[in-house]
Amino acid sequence: MSRSTSAILVHPNFDAGWPFAADHARRLWSSQGDVEFIRTGPEESRCVSELLSDPASVTRLLAFGVPLTERCVAALLQLREAVAAGDERVLELLKGRGVRLIQHTSEGFWGQSVSEFALALTLAALRRIPQTHRTMITSHADWDYTPPGGIGRSGARGGQFGDTTEFTSGTLEGKRVRIVGAGNIASRYASFAHFMGADVAAWDPFAPEPNFHRAGARREHFLDRLVREAEIFAPMVPLTDKTQGLVTAAHIEALPKGALVVLVTRAGIVDMPTLRRRVLNDELALAADVFDTEPVPLDDPLLGRHNVVHTPHNAGRTRQANERFAEMLIEQFEPI
Repeated sequence: MSRSTSAILVHPNFDAGWPFAADHARRLWSSQGDVEFIRTGPEESRCVSELLSDPASVTRLLAFGVPLTERCVAALLQLREAVAAGDERVLELLKGRGVRLIQHTSEGFWGQSVSEFALALTLAALRRIPQTHRTMITSHADWDYTPPGGIGRSGARGGQFGDTTEFTSGTLEGKRVRIVGAGNIASRYASFAHFMGADVAAWDPFAPEPNFHRAGARREHFLDRLVREAEIFAPMVPLTDKTQGLVTAAHIEALPKGALVVLVTRAGIVDMPTLRRRVLNDELALAADVFDTEPVPLDDPLLGRHNVVHTPHNAGRTRQANERFAEMLIEQFEPI
C-alpha cells in the first residue's frame, strides 16, 4: 500500500462551525490520490504528528482545529504546504523549513449565500410573505379582500391585494435600491436587484469602478444623497473599526418614510437605536438577519411586527458556503 502524501485532520471544534468543509476537502484531494483523513474525538489533545500514521511522508496538510507543536515540525520531514494553527514560534519554525502556510485570502466563501439570503429577505418583506404565512395558520382574515365598508375605492384593500401601502412593497422591479458597499456580498445583491429591474446605486469610496459596472449599479459618491432617495436601503459592509456606526443616526433619519432597510452583514454598521425607533414608530420597515443583541430576546418589540421580517443570523452558513470554504483553500495548494 502506497503512503499518503496528503493528510487532513479535523477536531469537532472545527466541525462545530464548518460541518461540511473538511469532508468536501477530502473529496477534492481524493481525486488526486490517497488521503489520510482523521476526525478526532472532542477530548483529543494529541498533536498532528502523534495522530498521523506516517508523518514523515506527508507533503501537504490540512489541520482543522488540531494543533501543531515543535515535535510536529521535527516529525513532518517532507511537509511542503499546510493549513495549520499553532503558536507563533511553531509557525515560524515551519516557515524556516520552507513550508508554505496557506490561509484564506478573503471571506468570499459565503458571499453567494448571504447575498441570495438578502434577496430572499427583500422579496419576503416586499410581499409580506412571513406575516401572511403566520396569520393564515390561525385565521381566515387574510383571505378576506373585501374593501373597507364593502365599497371599492382607490388605494384601498381589495382584489387579492395582500401587500401594504404604508411601506415599500410590491415588485422589486422599479424600486430605488440603495446599497452601502460594493464588495463581495453587496455587489452580488446589487446584480440580483438590477437583473430584476430595480434602479440600483451604491456607495463605496474604496471599491474600484469595475465593481459597480459588473453589478449594474450606478456609483453614488455621497452617502448622504444615497440615503435620501432610497426605497430599499441595504448597508452591506463587514463590521470593522472603520465601519462601526458608519451609517449614522442622521443617515437613518434621512431615509424616506416607508423605506425598507435590509440588514444581513452586521447590525453594528448602523445606528441601531435610531433604526429601532423609526421601525417601532412605523416609519420604516425592516428585513434583518442580524441584530444589536443576539440571540434577540423573546420580548424584543421588533419580533412579530407587521413591518419586520426577521431570521436568526443564519444567512451565510449554507452547505455550499462550507464547500466553497474548502475549495478556496484547496485551490491554493499545488496539484499532485
